[in-house]
Amino acid sequence: MSRKLLVIGAHSADFVWRAGGVVAVTTSGGGSALVLALSYGERGESGELWKEPGQTVERVKEIRHGEAERAAAALGAEFDCLDLGDYPLEIGKDALVIVADRIRDFAPDVLITHTDRDMFNPDHAAAFFAVERARALAAGAGVPSAFATVQPPELFLFEPHQPELCNFMPTTFVDITPVIEQKQAAMAEMKAQQYLQTYYAQRAEQRGNHARRSSGNAAIRYAEAFQRVSPHVVDAL
Repeated sequence: MSRKLLVIGAHSADFVWRAGGVVAVTTSGGGSALVLALSYGERGESGELWKEPGQTVERVKEIRHGEAERAAAALGAEFDCLDLGDYPLEIGKDALVIVADRIRDFAPDVLITHTDRDMFNPDHAAAFFAVERARALAAGAGVPSAFATVQPPELFLFEPHQPELCNFMPTTFVDITPVIEQKQAAMAEMKAQQYLQTYYAQRAEQRGNHARRSSGNAAIRYAEAFQRVSPHVVDAL
């Protein structure tokens, strides 16, 4: 059966750096992937664009949308943005219902979002708590409810920029060696944050080293790290 992957980020570029590889792994394996951004990161994550004379918020959003859409396409995914605003990202009841509805409509097997803490980016933690709550609403705690529900998707957190300061403990490594060129192409589209391309290319190599040591699979050169939140239910260990 093909897998359905939903990645929800606070800003339009978050998925590329932290989960671009697993998105490409999913789609190249016959699955489908949807990237949902809660904002464009137009205020706090578009510094390069604001150096241009006469720049406007709407123009920054337009550029960021194009970048994210092309990056998602390079990974075989669809992209959409709720445009809730950033710095600060505020997710009220109406927006929460929209996120829950998007989870319900797409019915993913796997859902990925931010960690619950990021001392350098408050929008990331806000996204986690909203997504965690929206997932619970969409799934109805796995029991029949008065409203339509979906099978509870497996919940993972992608790696933050400084994991040791963000309550992140990697529990899962995904081998992205076969799709590293797709991830590199997607990262190259994010010209508003070019400074992150080298950082996350190096991170993929570092996590590849960790994945090799954990698995004994010498063929792994690049990997992405995730923290599993939902319990793994199996027939046997």
